Amino acid sequence: MKTVTNFKYINRNKKIANYTQIVSLVILVGGFVISLNMTDANSLLYSTLALVLGFILFQVSVYFSNHWGRSPRPDEKLAAGLKGLEDKYTFYDYVTVVPQLLVGPAGIWILVPYWQKGSFSYDSTKKRWRQKGGNFLLKLIGQENLGRPEQDTYNMFQDLQKYISKEVEIPNLPSPQVAMVFLDENAVIEAEDSPIPALRIDKLKDFMRRQAKENIVKNDSKDNGAVDPIRKFQQLLPEESDSV
Repeated sequence: MKTVTNFKYINRNKKIANYTQIVSLVILVGGFVISLNMTDANSLLYSTLALVLGFILFQVSVYFSNHWGRSPRPDEKLAAGLKGLEDKYTFYDYVTVVPQLLVGPAGIWILVPYWQKGSFSYDSTKKRWRQKGGNFLLKLIGQENLGRPEQDTYNMFQDLQKYISKEVEIPNLPSPQVAMVFLDENAVIEAEDSPIPALRIDKLKDFMRRQAKENIVKNDSKDNGAVDPIRKFQQLLPEESDSV
């Protein structure tokens, strides 16, 4: 499998994670110091503003750290989970309109990583995901919550579909598909009724191999020499990673 990565984008966001963390801590400490030495109403106002702003920046720093500040990053874990797929596959990492895209014999797949821990189930009646377990403190500040995967994945699908319909003219190109990938190998997933495939990272490679076997896209040898639409789509995307 080939990997094409936008390192400039990753490094920029890594710097944002570091800078916002430092600034948030400075502001929080400043607000705390002001609160210990309050002399008038203005001191209370400044202290409150500093604490609120510091907390917001801290949330931003945690978000960027979870995605880009720590190694292995979610995208690195996805690449590791796919390692061993044949050379016809390309994993596009922050180089297309969606963060992670896998293109190859299995088709066109948007891979959406989730690092949260615990048990996850899909309620087909309410059409919502439920999460149990995980880190209570992180969930309290919103960093361990699963959120709305159905909305997140739909938005990514729409972005890629719009790009394909506007920029790409390839006959018989299959529609993109989406998979939720849980990076914690101890995660428990109950998603038989989910309209979106959901699986653990250790199951991802086998899942793609099964999809390839079921894929009806013709390869070159079966299409009288015509260019495979999947390969033609790959040729329109970046072929090399940028410089670090």
